[in-house]
Amino acid sequence: MNLFAAIKLTSTFFFPLNDTLIQQNTILSEVVVTATRSESKIFSLPATISAVNSTYFNTHLSRSTPELLMGTPGVFVQKTNHGGGSPFVRGLTGNQILLLIDGIRLNNSTFRYGPNQYFNTIDPFSISRLEVLKGEGSVAYGSDALGGTIQAFTHNPKFDTGLRGSVYGRIGTQNIEQTGRAELSYGSKKVALLADFTLRNFGDLPGGKNTGIQRHSGYGEQMGNFKAIFKLKNAEITAANQYFEASDVPVYHKIQLENFKVNQFAVQRRNLSYLKYDTRFDNPFFSHINGTVSLQNSKEIRESQKNGSQTFTRENDQINTLGLSVNVKSMLSNRWNASSGVEIYQDVVQSNKINIALNNAKEGRGLYPDGSTAASYAIYSLHTYSIDKWQLSAGYRFNLIGLSIEEETLGTSSLKFRSAVPNAAISYFATNRSHLYARYSRGFRAPNIDDMGTLGIVDFRYEIPAYDLNPEHTDNFEVGYKYQSRPITFTSSIFYNKLTNLITRVKVGNQVIDGYPVHIKENVESASLRGFEVDLEGNISNAFKYFGNFTYTFGQNITKNEPLRRTPPSFGTFGLEYAKTNFILRPEFQYAFAQRRLAAGDISDNRIGKNGTDAWQIVNVYSTYTWKHFTFKLALQNLGNVDYRLHGSGINGVGKSAVLGLRVGI
Repeated sequence: MNLFAAIKLTSTFFFPLNDTLIQQNTILSEVVVTATRSESKIFSLPATISAVNSTYFNTHLSRSTPELLMGTPGVFVQKTNHGGGSPFVRGLTGNQILLLIDGIRLNNSTFRYGPNQYFNTIDPFSISRLEVLKGEGSVAYGSDALGGTIQAFTHNPKFDTGLRGSVYGRIGTQNIEQTGRAELSYGSKKVALLADFTLRNFGDLPGGKNTGIQRHSGYGEQMGNFKAIFKLKNAEITAANQYFEASDVPVYHKIQLENFKVNQFAVQRRNLSYLKYDTRFDNPFFSHINGTVSLQNSKEIRESQKNGSQTFTRENDQINTLGLSVNVKSMLSNRWNASSGVEIYQDVVQSNKINIALNNAKEGRGLYPDGSTAASYAIYSLHTYSIDKWQLSAGYRFNLIGLSIEEETLGTSSLKFRSAVPNAAISYFATNRSHLYARYSRGFRAPNIDDMGTLGIVDFRYEIPAYDLNPEHTDNFEVGYKYQSRPITFTSSIFYNKLTNLITRVKVGNQVIDGYPVHIKENVESASLRGFEVDLEGNISNAFKYFGNFTYTFGQNITKNEPLRRTPPSFGTFGLEYAKTNFILRPEFQYAFAQRRLAAGDISDNRIGKNGTDAWQIVNVYSTYTWKHFTFKLALQNLGNVDYRLHGSGINGVGKSAVLGLRVGI
């Protein structure tokens, strides 16, 4: 039975239930902020947005932040290695997806094209909610939101709770995970504090029945967070620090397929400190003001050595990012509200490389030009106006971005880019249960230091600097329909995204360096992405609900007249959930179709190859039980022990396994 037949059968079977016995569904009643930078219910927004909340997190024993998004409508998660995880939204990933945490950009000027591991640097235990805005985000947040915007919100400490603490542990079969975590919080009338620390170890990942243990894939992590909120007369001040470090993370496919003795992220570290001020006024033009000052440090040490080689290479990159943003919410009338503001970000990049051979170390240029800087200055305004059953939305952003690239031989290159992008939408609410909308948004991604200054081996190419690049752009069109009632909620959308001026790697004749073909980046391609998403949730009774989603994406490289690289296959999830006061049981069926539509770059990518990726189906079961101060959690993964690989990944998915968690709180 296919998915659509299953949805039709399920809907027919469950709709006759007495409406008064069924609880209100939640997927459209969630309050989110990412789309408009102010609080709105998903149902009322003229956009496709998914929210994943703490209830879902507490039920699932997802290993990492990217894996928290597996099963989310419209989000496909690729894994180059076990310590990574790159979310695809509307067929795009890497530096073409904007990542935020607590309103602060995670993307910096060295974010790479294609899959990367940076979303993995957010502590999954610290997250209270994830929001995925699909197809847009450039007007509200700036560069990089070509495919969409993903924002993580971390837990806030609570007032008037006194002193509380908890410890949490997880252990998995076949040595797949050992996690220990401690939390401490304090809340009075005026002050709320929260602190935590986590140590984790992941053994080599077991695959399905024919894969076995995938050697050289395990690694370790440690992370700690602190947040304090101070309540003033008409305002709140938040001070926070987030720390994450992963160590000795092997790049699995490099070791297995490219003759490397060592190829790993020896250190992947991120440290974010920020200070927020939030206040409200009885003034229509300045009803709510919040400002944020942030300092983020990202450090990456990569180590590599080929089999039979005497040379051990260590590359060290560090990016310091200073951020400032101010957002003003205005309630201009009963029908008209707006969010407007300014944003400033500045990066400083330090990069070097050391080659060690026979105890002789030689330092040289790193992957990026050492001392380079990038700065972004922006103003924006987003407006919503309601007329009877109609709602109009529109926004505009002006962004100025400047790069200063330091090269020892070529000197300093200074470049400036200007981008002005709008969005607009119209909604029609036939009833308070039904919402039809159409929207247009323009996105941009300015060239960054990774685009313009990279020198060295990237994936299976040798890349050289390129200083003649311009911003990429998208024009995204979407039509959507949302329906909510007591027995069922349903959301669907059809989208078309035209990408122009795309930056892509172009082969430089027949040049070869260190055995790798030489490439340079140029603005030479255009492409399109089209597809649709459906998401369904319904109640069977007060305790039972069913859910399902399906995503289809078709990507085409117009310039080359071939499929767009790394386009995900059709995929989805459906399942059941039984929930009582202290017990939750959630079996899920996840699947993906085969992907045989391949670009030339996919075929030459040893993570994909000429035969593409096979279809797969897996069954997972999650359960949670709470008794007094104890919470027991159990995840049974891939019950059929299926061999499967997420398209474009460098490692297979986990085989049949179990993870047990225990939390004790006071």
